[in-house]
Amino acid sequence: MKQKYVDDYLEFATARSTYLYRTACLLTGGDSHLAEDLVQETLGRVYLHWRKVSGADNPAAYAHTVLVRTFLTHRRRRSSDERPTGYVPDVTAPETDTALRITLLHALGELSVRDRAVVILRYWEDHSVEETAALLRLRAGTVRTQSSRALARLRLVLGDSLNDFAHR
Repeated sequence: MKQKYVDDYLEFATARSTYLYRTACLLTGGDSHLAEDLVQETLGRVYLHWRKVSGADNPAAYAHTVLVRTFLTHRRRRSSDERPTGYVPDVTAPETDTALRITLLHALGELSVRDRAVVILRYWEDHSVEETAALLRLRAGTVRTQSSRALARLRLVLGDSLNDFAHR
């Protein structure tokens, strides 16, 4: 019976790893090494509770929640004297998409950790306000406010640069 749980977990982890990694890359502003660490920690935590998680309605949502909370915990623990540097992701994108991708990653990096999480969950992952609030343990009104402020900040950071990409 125990082997069945292990096999089920391995199947789940294999199927969800890419999705979790993509979300982690967005949350970390393109830091692929930190994203890998977050996914590894997330999958480890899911494994510890797999018997309970596998019986839940949506194990993928549980893993996603663990990933977001692991990211937020990591950011809170980070030493105050550390500063992010300009970082270009290791992964190459299609030629026509590279400049846009770098511009967007840079703009997301300008947001606070919480604002970045709200924007990614709401607009990249396409979660509702209520789902985002539940994932981040916030009120729906707080998510709406942070979304609005974060989008305004992105508009300031990006300025007219997105128009350059829209007319290609």
